[in-house]
Amino acid sequence: MAWTSLILAGIFEMFGVAMINKLHIDRNFKALGLLILGFGASFIFLAYAMRTLPMGTAYAVWTGIGASGGAILGMLIYGESKDWRRIVFISMVLGGAVGLKLIS
Repeated sequence: MAWTSLILAGIFEMFGVAMINKLHIDRNFKALGLLILGFGASFIFLAYAMRTLPMGTAYAVWTGIGASGGAILGMLIYGESKDWRRIVFISMVLGGAVGLKLIS
C-alpha cells in the first residue's frame, strides 16, 4: 500500500506542477485551487507512504515521478521540446526510481 500511495503522491505532484503552468497562463482562482489541491494531496500521500518506506527512497521516487512526469506533461500538453536527449535523461530518472523500488 505504501508504494501505491507513493505513486499517487507522484501523480498529484505532476498535476500540481501542471497547475503552476496553468496558473501562470490563466491567473484565475480555479487554477490556484487546483494547484493547492494537487500539492496538498501529494504531500498527504507522501506522508502516508513514509510511514513504511525509508525517507530517502520515498523522497527520491516522489521527486523522480514529479520531475519526469512534469517534463513529459510539458512535452505533451505545452509543446515543449521533444529532443531525444531530453527523453533519454527523463528515462534515466525513471530508471533510478524503478531501481530504488527493486532494492527496497
